[in-house]
Amino acid sequence: MAIATHEPMVTTSPAGDLDELLWRAWKALTLPKGLRAEIIEGAIEVSPTGSRRHAMIANRLRRALDRHLETDVLSAFQDGNVLDGRKVYIPDLFVAPDDLDEAPDADGLGVDVSGVVLVAEVVSPGSEASDRDRRRKRRAYARAGIEIYVIIDDFDGSGTVTVLADPDFRKGDYGSTLHVEQGTPVAIPSGALKGFTIGPEITAR
Repeated sequence: MAIATHEPMVTTSPAGDLDELLWRAWKALTLPKGLRAEIIEGAIEVSPTGSRRHAMIANRLRRALDRHLETDVLSAFQDGNVLDGRKVYIPDLFVAPDDLDEAPDADGLGVDVSGVVLVAEVVSPGSEASDRDRRRKRRAYARAGIEIYVIIDDFDGSGTVTVLADPDFRKGDYGSTLHVEQGTPVAIPSGALKGFTIGPEITAR
């Protein structure tokens, strides 16, 4: 579900005021176990944590990334706060400095987006979840300048993997899209993780 701001508030409040209001509301939230809250495109969105398969795919991807990196410079992390000013994202997985103290956010609540080189989302069932990962987060991550966005989607046909690269802040989109059926290897084309391949071992059922 999404907790969205009331329409008059959006139209009558300066953007900076709305960002601050949402930020304060987000910090004050106390959620039941199994829910998480993000600030995406001017709304606080509350969603459940993923299913067993969701967790399994994210964990396979994290372990494969760690094997690929083989370094103490970058590491893969799951379910941490990524902060872009007063916006908050909780991707299923992100890659950032192994020592997250190298990319702190000002409030000490997570990692600053400037240190994040990849985010990945495993799409959950339902139209709201798919719209969030395929569209709203795609725009948000591109505007934040995150180099690579990976979407693993069991609900797109028989299942797909999408690798987005070359973020464009002004357009709120990525300039490069690789979109394949699950089981077809797809390699990250650029950036710090260039050459890392997402193959059938990640998405196998």
